[in-house]
Amino acid sequence: MVGAEFKDRGVIVTGALGGIGLATARRFAAQGARLTLVDLREDDGTVRDELLALGAGGVLSLACDIGDEAAVDAAVEASMAAHGDLRVVVNVAGMMIFKPIAQFTGAEWRRLLDVNLLGAAFFTAQALRRMGPGGAIVNIASIHARQTSPDIAPYAAAKAALLSLTRTASIEGREKGVRANAILPGAINTPMLWDSPNIKSGAEVLAPGDVGEPDDIAGPVLFLASNDARFVSGAALEVDGGRLAKL
Repeated sequence: MVGAEFKDRGVIVTGALGGIGLATARRFAAQGARLTLVDLREDDGTVRDELLALGAGGVLSLACDIGDEAAVDAAVEASMAAHGDLRVVVNVAGMMIFKPIAQFTGAEWRRLLDVNLLGAAFFTAQALRRMGPGGAIVNIASIHARQTSPDIAPYAAAKAALLSLTRTASIEGREKGVRANAILPGAINTPMLWDSPNIKSGAEVLAPGDVGEPDDIAGPVLFLASNDARFVSGAALEVDGGRLAKL
């Protein structure tokens, strides 16, 4: 059974209280994993109770600004203290600001790179320090790393860089037996999608079949983290319902 090896293993998920992050946490909870939920806010107990009911071996919720390296280090230390193990890191957290390149400020560029790239880099560094053989890092990038649209330059640039980070992590993790892979979601039914001015204005039209659900990403995450994907590392998997394949 895919993911059966996660029982009582430590799993960190960022952006864990909604969307793709929460769907991913549910998948690992059902496998008995010991979860650390990282988000800007701390869970009020609602998500913890749900995940424990699904079978999680333990749930720790942490409020953390992932763009702050010291905060990330502290979060991983707390996770290790609570669960005593780190088998999987899933970097999901992301944010977007919609405006033309000419209107972005340096502060906005830095914040978007902090959240969409450097947070994953900080968690990846911790993973490579702490994981043993069988460890897995899964980074949630975006199809915007391949093809993009106006008004999201920092987000698209960060996600493209995240693919490069993933490749390097796969190379550096190989001798330790730690794998790193990326998933490139397409249009997924989350607030980030529907907040897009291009969607709201009708400039970008999505057919019903072009929009996936968070669980459509969570399943591939579980596979890439599992022993069934033991020979998969450095890969970038497009999960977009075939949208980019269209001429």
